[in-house]
Amino acid sequence: MTAAQEAPTPEPVLREDRLDYTPYARSITLSRRRAARLVAEWGHPELSGDAALLVSELATNALLHGALRDRLFRVHLVLTATVLRIEVSDPRGERLPGVREAADDEKYGRGLLIVSRVADDWGVEPRTVGKTVFAELALTERPVDMPLETTTDTPVGPRVGTCGPTGGE
Repeated sequence: MTAAQEAPTPEPVLREDRLDYTPYARSITLSRRRAARLVAEWGHPELSGDAALLVSELATNALLHGALRDRLFRVHLVLTATVLRIEVSDPRGERLPGVREAADDEKYGRGLLIVSRVADDWGVEPRTVGKTVFAELALTERPVDMPLETTTDTPVGPRVGTCGPTGGE
């Protein structure tokens, strides 16, 4: 296999933001607001609400299921010509996320279902220490009235990948 066949050339990054947060509830609000503001400033105000929702859900999961004492979680936004990628990294690599059906009376358990319905793609990437959960919003024409109900023809589950040599902390 030649080098050109091994891996596609990554798209050039147009905008990027990376910030670490302390594992406190207030950080969810701060990261959500920052994401919405940046996405709008980057020329995609129509995606700012979805980006804020995705950051909120992924950061909440990092706080509830991936936090360790004195360890930060990271929110990383990357804009290319075709996609807005939202990544949230935490130090708990052994606790992988999964979509589940929450009972009507349950307080939690719907976050990744929301992520799977709002994002065009999502998944989990292991890191040397911890994991990164990502969600992507395509910058192409997207349906406005996409229903949140589960359909039988759409898979609900993460794409699991591996990080390259720079994927670790």
